[in-house]
Amino acid sequence: MRFLPATADPTALDRAAAYPADGPVAALTAERIREELDANQFRPEWIWLAEDEGGQVLARALWWGRADSERPIALDCLQVRSTVADPVAVATRLLDAGHIAFGTRPLYNLALPADWRTRSELTEAVAWRREAGLRTGLGREIQRLRYEWTPAAGLPEAGGRLTFREGSDEEFLEAFVRVSAGSLDQATRDELRTKDARQLAEEDMRFYLDCPGERSWWRLAELPDGTLAGLAVPSATPYNRNVGYLGVVPEQRGKGLIDEILGEITLFHATEGAERITATTDTTNVPMAAAFDRAGYEMTEIRMVLEAPGTA
Repeated sequence: MRFLPATADPTALDRAAAYPADGPVAALTAERIREELDANQFRPEWIWLAEDEGGQVLARALWWGRADSERPIALDCLQVRSTVADPVAVATRLLDAGHIAFGTRPLYNLALPADWRTRSELTEAVAWRREAGLRTGLGREIQRLRYEWTPAAGLPEAGGRLTFREGSDEEFLEAFVRVSAGSLDQATRDELRTKDARQLAEEDMRFYLDCPGERSWWRLAELPDGTLAGLAVPSATPYNRNVGYLGVVPEQRGKGLIDEILGEITLFHATEGAERITATTDTTNVPMAAAFDRAGYEMTEIRMVLEAPGTA
């Protein structure tokens, strides 16, 4: 068996796109792969294959990045042919080959239907992917709920308890620091075990500044007397407007203010003409999930994120 990128020969990319995916985990179509290649979000050097000696494709891994990314950000698709006796071993070697070439271990983002745990064929498909991820260094697992808002849900009602204003970078940095305290977001909690809140806030700000959204969209949320209540960071992905980052400072939690902050982000995107707004939250962040439910967001899938411990 050999492991190679889609740059290995003139037909490798075509073989990767035409791979006849089987199994219960949804696969990308050849048309979608070509669209991502045209958008420079897939690259031939980020697409890897496992082939037998006869040239039959036994597995493929497709990593994704933004159009201007120097290295891939996430593994978007991992498949091993159902006839392979040991999918864990093949997937592990395939991921290792990609990681060595990239000089990094991008996270693996596995999209699953909400009922996947009740479907044996899906639990088996998840099990070998999870084990392969663990063996190749992606040992931290986070499960996230993906939500969507569409105009059919209606616009949020004005809350009236908060005002929203623009702020300086330093003000936003301090707001990021404050809302991270006591966060129910698993990644935030994990990161704060190894770094201080200001360092994490700086990393979070850099991340959202690199997203397709605009810095001018960001707002600080304040009570009528000017006391900081939280922040709203509307954002975007290459595909849709996105809720981005939002939070309430610890001393103002439990008062329902998160509904007003989410409403501000939703209304901002909606008035800009957004037909879909996406959002995610950890399965452990029950209050945030409840806020999405109240705001008319629909839970569309569960995303299992596997990543290397210590990554941001």
